[in-house]
Amino acid sequence: MKNITMQYIKFVAFTFSFFFFQLNISAQTITSKIIDSKTKQPIPYATVQYGENQGVITNEEGRFSFELNESEQQLDSIYVSSMGYAKTGISFERILDSVIAVTPKAIELSGVYLFNKELSVDDIMEKVEERLPANYNKAPLKQRFFLRQSSFNTLQRLDIEFKKSTIEELDKKLIDSVITILPRNSQYYTETLGDFYRSDEQNKLEVIKAAELYDKSNEGSMEALSEKLETIFKANVKPDSYLKIKSGIFGQKVQVDSILDAEEDTDELEAELKEPKKSDFLGNRKYVLNEIHNQLFGKKSKLDVVKKLNRYDFELLGYSELENQGVYIIGYEPSGRADFKGKLFVNIEDFAIMRIDYENVKPIKSVKLLGFSYREQKYNGSTVFSKFGKDKYNIKFMALTFGRKMGVDRPLKVIEKNKHVKGRRKQNELSLALDVINYNTEKFEMVVFDSNTIPKSGLDGITEDETVKATYLSAYNPEFWKGYNIMEPNQAIREFTVTE
Repeated sequence: MKNITMQYIKFVAFTFSFFFFQLNISAQTITSKIIDSKTKQPIPYATVQYGENQGVITNEEGRFSFELNESEQQLDSIYVSSMGYAKTGISFERILDSVIAVTPKAIELSGVYLFNKELSVDDIMEKVEERLPANYNKAPLKQRFFLRQSSFNTLQRLDIEFKKSTIEELDKKLIDSVITILPRNSQYYTETLGDFYRSDEQNKLEVIKAAELYDKSNEGSMEALSEKLETIFKANVKPDSYLKIKSGIFGQKVQVDSILDAEEDTDELEAELKEPKKSDFLGNRKYVLNEIHNQLFGKKSKLDVVKKLNRYDFELLGYSELENQGVYIIGYEPSGRADFKGKLFVNIEDFAIMRIDYENVKPIKSVKLLGFSYREQKYNGSTVFSKFGKDKYNIKFMALTFGRKMGVDRPLKVIEKNKHVKGRRKQNELSLALDVINYNTEKFEMVVFDSNTIPKSGLDGITEDETVKATYLSAYNPEFWKGYNIMEPNQAIREFTVTE
């Protein structure tokens, strides 16, 4: 497994005046950490503004980093804001210790705000539902974003019992080697900076820069195993046979010639091989971005709080501020068979949900049938919406952790049959008993730096590069993102590196 090692970029103490610092600011990288002044705990996902329209968001450990560009308009200080804390300004010359402490701010009660009519929590939620179509942008958009996905896979159980094989090479020794070669724990990180173009009809993606961090030896081991099994298969199974795959009482036919590729060197195949190969990286990133944007309002969204108000009980907890706007703080929990609890932060003036925090109170989906099991055990996170200086809200930030458990506990038989062979149709058989439990966790973090409406025709001129791939890194390299402002990696990513 690769551990990613990241060396911190530390400031050399300023020996020049603040004026001189401003003149040389294009060469400066600001790196720091936001903490609670009382508890000394890091403050995750706080907003750090360093220019009129420039800012970054701290990672889950409260860390942030950005480069100052003298060609862009800058403020004389950075400003840190986070829910529950007083907005704090720090001049650039004071950022010496790589730690910034901000003071907790008490939730302000209703007396601070003046209302024409005091609304009940049910009245507020009715207005939230009523204003949904008007508050959130439906026009085509161009969004500059940074997306980090962290994937963790754990084989909690892997028992494959060998029972029978009529193919000599497919023996217990090979099955045992399969058990040995499969990694019990694996990690994968991908980071993408790009422009995402969205409309109701189509979405397009331009990748500016991307990185992947994982252990290639796992991939190589699986490829070697796959090639070995394919060689055994080709040598022992007839192309005009079909396979009867049985697991318990179910069976399915699969034509062998649909599995084994034909080995004909035609001119058409030769030409195809010379063309640039399409990468699934672009399609995969588009799929993730679509799921993120449909998370709150999509028809198939797991998070149903806004769509099914009757399933939840709501409570007005108090008032606060978000992006200098007064917000109601509304707690919610299931009133019946709903899945989530959390908080909504609703704009007092336009009743838009500016932030939603959520966590599931029970498995979202749980299926167990004839030896197969699937359970979505964890779904929690936070999503923030902003107007970006415009008149409609768009997603600004999202953090989501999704955990699921999958299991198989049942027999498996693969039987080769051939109706063209004289005598009995059955040619070969492999019989196993499987007992496998796998746990997968996906963590998504996305920051939108800018969001602008575009004409519908604006998407027509965008040509996607379907061959784009991420740069493979065996260890986290801070130089890779030099010149770009992204969300800082957490400690696990900084320390992740491949063990040779």
